[in-house]
Amino acid sequence: MRGGGLLVAGTTSDAGKSVVTAGICRWLVRQGVKVAPFKGQNMSLNSFVTREGAEIGRAQAMQAQAARVEPTALMNPVLLKPGSDRSSQVVLMGKPVGELSARGYHGGRQGELFEPVLACLEELRGMYDAVICEGAGSPAEINLRRTDIVNMGIARAAKLPVVVVGDIDRGGVFAQFFGTTALLSPEDQSLIAGYLVNKFRGDVTLLEPGLDMLHGLTGRRTFGVLPYAHGLGIDEEDGLRVSLRGTVRESVVAPPLGADVLRVAVCAVPLMSNFTDVDALAAEPGVVVRFVDRPEELVDADLVVVPGTRGTVKALAWLRERGLADALARRAAEGRPVLGICGGFQALGERIEDDVESKAGVVDGLGLLPVRVRFGVEKTLARPVGEALGERVEGYEIHHGVAEVLGGDAFLDGCRVGSVWGTHWHGSLESDGFRRAFLREVAAAAGRRFVPAPDTSFGALREEQLDRLGDLIEEHADTDALLRLIERGAPEGLPFVPPGAP
Repeated sequence: MRGGGLLVAGTTSDAGKSVVTAGICRWLVRQGVKVAPFKGQNMSLNSFVTREGAEIGRAQAMQAQAARVEPTALMNPVLLKPGSDRSSQVVLMGKPVGELSARGYHGGRQGELFEPVLACLEELRGMYDAVICEGAGSPAEINLRRTDIVNMGIARAAKLPVVVVGDIDRGGVFAQFFGTTALLSPEDQSLIAGYLVNKFRGDVTLLEPGLDMLHGLTGRRTFGVLPYAHGLGIDEEDGLRVSLRGTVRESVVAPPLGADVLRVAVCAVPLMSNFTDVDALAAEPGVVVRFVDRPEELVDADLVVVPGTRGTVKALAWLRERGLADALARRAAEGRPVLGICGGFQALGERIEDDVESKAGVVDGLGLLPVRVRFGVEKTLARPVGEALGERVEGYEIHHGVAEVLGGDAFLDGCRVGSVWGTHWHGSLESDGFRRAFLREVAAAAGRRFVPAPDTSFGALREEQLDRLGDLIEEHADTDALLRLIERGAPEGLPFVPPGAP
């Protein structure tokens, strides 16, 4: 096999495309296939920095880990980072190239990116036995089909077979499969090879009559029924799949080693980015993580995290409007732990000068750290390595704000004053030794008899989760049929389902 491929599309956003793509990558690499992930265009505030200093969607970095390869910009050539409801920063081949409105992007710029995106896919296909591509939203977004570079546009150009994933947990999956197919042109339909049902609960024999009827209506088979899998803390792409008052995704809270648990409250700021920074905390036995939006929810928290954001000035205004700014100031005065990461770190400082992101000029920060921030046009993209609390730390940086630290104790690239910490480094809490040392500091400041587990490995837990995704594909999908699609493309003679694209 050389240069084989498959596009995993979805009936909706969050149908499970990212995890199914990762699962197929992990299943293939366990079969000895050299495989890579690809997504032509991604819209996400959850991003990652590759070793060459390129910014890509974190979902593609996770899929690369599933494939056991190093992530590169080729795997996600276009990343859109929303800055408001109507505009996004456009990141091309890992570097920002401008800010565009949705109309400006879909009205012309997206079409200009088609050839570069296709070139990246073809380069990957020349390097790997198989490339598993992820679509975006739905391939039946007929208003956007003319300029599509991530769904059927790329599938047609690269002659990729397409498997459509549907989330049956939401209901209406048969209508979604049929409608998605029937809204495509005959040329696009000829590449829709079949379907995958995701998040099924119950007795699959009760579903089989419907699958048979779907086959009769569309001429396309269902390649598998994947059961609902609990406790998968895999990186999300498009949004935060939790209640603000719930725990992080579906993380299982193990009993603490010490007498107490640690309660972590994460301020759910607007345009929150890289919320996966707190995943490593949630993986610790006895640590309970919640996303919050009210000051009273900070009262019983042992640690409050102000996370990254694509809009630091907007997040500051939100913290003040909600009363969270005053609650954070009270915590700092009482010596109770607060951690600011990236935009959250900037918000904790004395002053922000922003003529780039918000263009708001000089704005007062919360004044909890002796830091002044000036936003520059150039974006910092880096993979730093350092030491804090006597432990080695790795992280990654994605920010326009340049911090001038005027005091306090050194802490990574930021500082610490009492029990208030701030850093631009995302991902630092994934360093196991540092995370345990940090939690011991938090527990001491909070007066909790909490003991970090000595053997929690976040990297090992992530590998276990990726193996579970591979197991789901291997055990519940027709892998022989999927392999034929990857090697040979969509079968000939698939019937047209009317009415087709308008």
